Amino acid sequence: MELQQKLYRLAGLDGRPHPVLDTPYESMEAALDAAQDWCKGQGLNCSIREKGIGIEVMTTSGAWRTIRYPKKCLG
Repeated sequence: MELQQKLYRLAGLDGRPHPVLDTPYESMEAALDAAQDWCKGQGLNCSIREKGIGIEVMTTSGAWRTIRYPKKCLG
């Protein structure tokens, strides 16, 4: 059985892909780093809707599963 690499993405308050940070990440750490960098820069002046960031992982069936619910800039 071959292990499949997991993909992660950042989600917004509505459960959809984050309106700014919508890209696949190869690790949860990479997703967290991207979110933290954005929150310290461009995200400082964004709406609460955009600041709410959660993390999702792609399942083997191709669906996304939330593994960390949205918090304000993951704080």
